[in-house]
Amino acid sequence: MFSGALTALVTPFRDDRLDEKALRAIVAEQIEGGIAGLVPAGTTGECASLSHEEYTRLLAVVIDEARGRVPVIAGAGSASTAHSIELAKIAQRQGANGLLVVVPYYYKPSQEGLYAHFAAVAKAVPLPMVLYNIPGRCGVDLAVTTLERLAAVPSIVGIKESTGTVQRSSEIVQRFGDRFSVLSGDDALTLPIMAVGGNGVISVASNVAPREVSRQVELFRSGDVTGSRKQHQRLSPLYEALFIESNPGPVKCAMGMRGLMSPELRLPFVQPTEASAQRIRKVLGEVGVL
Repeated sequence: MFSGALTALVTPFRDDRLDEKALRAIVAEQIEGGIAGLVPAGTTGECASLSHEEYTRLLAVVIDEARGRVPVIAGAGSASTAHSIELAKIAQRQGANGLLVVVPYYYKPSQEGLYAHFAAVAKAVPLPMVLYNIPGRCGVDLAVTTLERLAAVPSIVGIKESTGTVQRSSEIVQRFGDRFSVLSGDDALTLPIMAVGGNGVISVASNVAPREVSRQVELFRSGDVTGSRKQHQRLSPLYEALFIESNPGPVKCAMGMRGLMSPELRLPFVQPTEASAQRIRKVLGEVGVL
């Protein structure tokens, strides 16, 4: 079961090409910082803008640099079931340890369609799968009743919860217990979701501050709730600043400020405004990661 602080990795570009040198350095820092897993090619990784060749190479580099020290959960989400299966097969061939599959976006499929989509991907590629429910971006919510049906699929092992409510995570934990690993998809809700039985976070902020985010999660898991709460409060301004504009613009801006990579984005994403950048820089200094 996947648990702890996992990082929704950004994809570094330079001159509109995958920056493999920066990517390897980022992966190395993540592991040294105590991160429990890496999630490349998710939405934070600008997955929709990657060619198949770039997707394949991205996974190859991350898996090679990780060297089995932490699990690599490859993003394999798409609006198309056939495309999701194609990506999942690439991830399997590259040696990924699991898949992150987002609810199909734009089309607003029915609950029956959502069940059929995830079941088809799981049947085609039986790697451990984490579902990703983010109705604010996908336009449709994966209902708990549908999740109950998917619980019968052995390879579906977890869910990244980004509904924005702690109640949904609490309901999933109450219904399924240890059957599903419930991972927060929102850094600001990691602590309350763990408080109702969640298992960790797939974090954006840990791109910038892997040691600090992993410490918050591990303090809670070790029973030091007070220490985890203090760490949450310390990091809260960072969590807020990294979503001041559309993700991953702010986090790439922050990574650039830290000298880890170029902040380059692919359209339709654009660089944060100067006012946003100034706020991000200020918060990075206050948190102590600049």
